This record gives sequence, structure tokens and C-alpha cells, in this order.
Amino acid sequence: MKLEIKSLRSFVGSKDFNVSRSFYRDLGFEEKVISDVLALFQSGEFAFYLSPSDVEDWINNTELFFVVKDVKQCFEQIKQLELKKKYAGIRIVPVKKKPWGEACYILDPSGIALCFAEFNQP
Repeated sequence: MKLEIKSLRSFVGSKDFNVSRSFYRDLGFEEKVISDVLALFQSGEFAFYLSPSDVEDWINNTELFFVVKDVKQCFEQIKQLELKKKYAGIRIVPVKKKPWGEACYILDPSGIALCFAEFNQP
């Protein structure tokens, strides 16, 4: 069987749906409202769904991993947004070297981990 997949989209929960919607818009994603309880957040061809599902085990075990062209530039752009002033409880972790490349992290207002990474060049 050959699957003809057109896209892959994760579902992400949130403790406060409207706060999380605002956070992802501020982070630069375009929002498409699907219903009162579902929104699509997109950047180029890549997207994920956000829902108001406050399931602690799910939220605490979710990470979105974004591969970016330049992780240091990405981190600087994130810092300039001053998200910590607007969203209580978020964490921003600077770029760190990993065996496979470099990455920085943000914990969103619900605690969802967002990793922005750049792989080592072969």
C-alpha cells in the first residue's frame, strides 16, 4: 500500500484557548478559525490544530519541533517579540548546542514545548 499523504498536522491542547490563540498569532502563525473549539495555525505549508482541550498529560507530553534555516536568527526574532511581558508562565530557552545541531525552546502559555532547531551540516 502506498499512502498519498498531502499533509501531517498535529493537534495541540490549551489551558486557555484564547490566550494560546493570541500567543501563536504573536509568534507569527496565521490563524484560520475552524469552529468555536478548533483553530488552524499555519506558517507556509506547515500547520497544526489548536483546541481548548486542557488534558494535563497530553499538554505535558507535547512538543512541536520546527526545523528552521537559522536557529540563532530565529531566537533573536523571538526575543524581540517580548512574549514574556504579555504571557505569564512562558519560558524561553536560548540556543544550545546538541549532538545533532542547535536548538532553542519556548514553553507556550499552557506548557506545550516548542523546539526551533537547525541540524548540523553533513
